[in-house]
Amino acid sequence: MSDSNTTDFTNPSTFILLGIPGLEAAHVWISIPFFTMYAVAIFGNFAILFIVKREPSLHGPMYYFLCMLATTDLVVSTSTLPKMLSIFWFSSREIDFSACLTQMYFFHCFSAMESGIFVAMAFDRYVAICDPLRHSTILTNPVVAKIGLAVVLRGIMLILPHPVLARRWPYCRTNIIPHTYCEHMAVVNLACADIRISSYYGLFVVFSVIGLDGFFIVVSYLQILRAISILPTKDARLKTFGTCISHLCVILAFYIPGLFSFLTHRFGHNVPLHFHILIANVYLLFPPMLNPIIYGVRTKQIWNRLLQLFTHKGT
Repeated sequence: MSDSNTTDFTNPSTFILLGIPGLEAAHVWISIPFFTMYAVAIFGNFAILFIVKREPSLHGPMYYFLCMLATTDLVVSTSTLPKMLSIFWFSSREIDFSACLTQMYFFHCFSAMESGIFVAMAFDRYVAICDPLRHSTILTNPVVAKIGLAVVLRGIMLILPHPVLARRWPYCRTNIIPHTYCEHMAVVNLACADIRISSYYGLFVVFSVIGLDGFFIVVSYLQILRAISILPTKDARLKTFGTCISHLCVILAFYIPGLFSFLTHRFGHNVPLHFHILIANVYLLFPPMLNPIIYGVRTKQIWNRLLQLFTHKGT
């Protein structure tokens, strides 16, 4: 196998994922918190989907968007974590070329969708606070469905060039990927061709998603803060702003690690490789684990329903 990793070839049938280079001896120990976060993400997000489906009082725009968020979190984590754990536990590092590109597409596609869902949730909070009397007439079920469809189509179309371009490049250097999953730039950097198209398009995607989505979220919250500031009492202002805390927390948990991972990958040439990969994995695991916890604890209806389920099972 070692010979095939270093000899020249045009199109490899498989790639080799190294995991976290430099920390191979600690892979088993690193897998423990990774597996724990994955298990919490799976349980928490399925619990949210189950509770919202079972509880008619939760059939509203905010909870529909929350279900979309839970679905994207499940896909993002499940598209990468099982293979990552097989690397840590069984040293199963090989991944088929097509499977690698498929993993790349699903991870980046659903990450872009998740960002779009945050914009939709910000719009929901904006309407609920700035124009509460028209909330139910503006965000009807057909409108929510159209927003969800737009988010899905944008993610599909925006990320589709990634695997299409990656499949076109010749790979004649090595098939060893120093990463835990098939991240876009980690794969195309192995190509022995001019990959500026992939690189520039990757920058376009990042700035389109983070830049535009971030802009709309900031504008929404500026309007929300303006509406809150004119409320008559401090208690009313705090109570109204409290309805936005969960959304703000999950936004920060998603964008900060993602932006830091992107910047270190593009410009942090002095950052140790293992540190960059750990940050990339935090970006991969932390939001799917944290989102259901934040919404489960901060959203009274979901928390009460979850307690009822466990209390009923216990009795």
